[in-house]
Amino acid sequence: MRFSRVDVHEDKEKNLVTATFELPGLTKENVNIDVQNNVLTVSGESKFESNSDDNGYVLRERRFGRFSRSVPVPEGIQPEEIKASLENGVLTVTYPRQTAEQLPKRVTIS
Repeated sequence: MRFSRVDVHEDKEKNLVTATFELPGLTKENVNIDVQNNVLTVSGESKFESNSDDNGYVLRERRFGRFSRSVPVPEGIQPEEIKASLENGVLTVTYPRQTAEQLPKRVTIS
């Protein structure tokens, strides 16, 4: 199983995490995004579409096959809070840095 490259950025002011995955040549039909036990997992498969065999290749660096990459998400995150888009081989996934239950709450003195 191969792994895709990922960058994860936290914006504390906007309470937003952005995870950007390199998935060259893939379409959204080849990619799965799952959340379980506070872990977001991006997985799928890139396929080599050629009728020829390995004969004749002088150099072959492109990788094909299954991939998976996981990043932690805040406890209590809801699936509808996760947004994803795939454009030009880059998958961008955003979700809250903290859930509403985790955000600090101010107590008013009566």
